[in-house]
Amino acid sequence: MTGVDALLAGDMATGNAVLRDYINAAVGFGRLAEATHIPVKSLMRLFGPKGNPRADNLFQIIKHLQASAGIKLEVAPG
Repeated sequence: MTGVDALLAGDMATGNAVLRDYINAAVGFGRLAEATHIPVKSLMRLFGPKGNPRADNLFQIIKHLQASAGIKLEVAPG
């Protein structure tokens, strides 16, 4: 299960943890902050244990992560 899958399933804690780990490994919070114009501390709070990112921030972040990894996430019926 990916972080996005967990978020879509309503498991915010797991989704945030997986995305936080991925961000750290793939791009880093500093680069993500520069790309999204969201301050580093705000990004870290968004994906912290009690984080609850707004949809607009989450989609902007996912858009950047997809572009940086050269992938495209899609939603399909289960």
